[in-house]
Amino acid sequence: MRSVIAGIVGVAALAGTAALGQQANPPKKATAQRPALSQDILHVQVILDHLGFPPGVLDGREGQSLTAALRGFQISRQLPVTGKIDQRTLQALHQHRAIRPTRFVRLSPEMLSGPYVRPFPKDPQAQARLKTMGYRSALEKLAEMFHTSPEVLIELNSPDTRLAPGVPVQFPGVNPASRDYPADLKPEWRKTLNDLNVDAVQPKAARIVVDKSDKVLRVFGKDGKLAAQFNVTTGSAKDPLPIGSWKVRGVATNPDFHYNPKLFWDVSDKKPEALLPPGPNSPVGVVWIDLSKEHYGIHGTPEPHLIGRSESHGCIRLTNWDAARLALMVEPGTPAVFQE
Repeated sequence: MRSVIAGIVGVAALAGTAALGQQANPPKKATAQRPALSQDILHVQVILDHLGFPPGVLDGREGQSLTAALRGFQISRQLPVTGKIDQRTLQALHQHRAIRPTRFVRLSPEMLSGPYVRPFPKDPQAQARLKTMGYRSALEKLAEMFHTSPEVLIELNSPDTRLAPGVPVQFPGVNPASRDYPADLKPEWRKTLNDLNVDAVQPKAARIVVDKSDKVLRVFGKDGKLAAQFNVTTGSAKDPLPIGSWKVRGVATNPDFHYNPKLFWDVSDKKPEALLPPGPNSPVGVVWIDLSKEHYGIHGTPEPHLIGRSESHGCIRLTNWDAARLALMVEPGTPAVFQE
């Protein structure tokens, strides 16, 4: 118990005079396999994020996530579907050029506030004794706030950039146009939406479609048109995506997580059950969208960089910021179609 309680630490221990490089491994140098961050590509990613076709983690690089986002945007604008930053796509994005790829923000005490959990226990029984499944560091929190990774923040700034109130730090330009969230939302959920820079104005979903082959979740409006698209992780060989037509039963924000080993093929049934507290590093992230298929839902993740690149236990997994955004689009009764 002592080691778990000692894992909850405040902002002074993990921010204060700490530097970016002290809270994460420095980014690898650009290689033939891993090109340098491109401000031009980052600009495209940030605009797509604002328009409802986010590529997941904003990293200023091409890849499968950006290709999927571009394809979704091109479909929505009736452009040739190439998945590339071609001339027609650039012309369509040009009207949104006022959205800048990055912006400087002076760190505030609230942005740096914890509590943080370090070390973060791996055992579910130890996790159940935590007060929160919170971030491990201020850097991890800041990365999620601005839809990116700790490594990208170091690239945009410097390993020597201090994490202290008043220090200007360069972030991807994901600041929302509106933070006027519905008044009937729980205060803690409004704070989560604000912390994740989720825009209050979102399209209402007439139906959602999860496409296993494309690894995306598409949101269609009442007019039948594609209104938004998110990259997702969809099941595994052991727990495949349940193909069929389902419905949203409800949305649980900042949920507890009932860890039941009997539902996990890779965990011994002899392991004890545990009730894990809420937090961004919960196995289901910051939100659980419950489905009419028992034990299945759409939810966030503590590992946004693995979306579309890992397996799940059958559920649909998004980055925390995308899952929170989707939660504003759906309601009980929204049809959810899962297809190959």
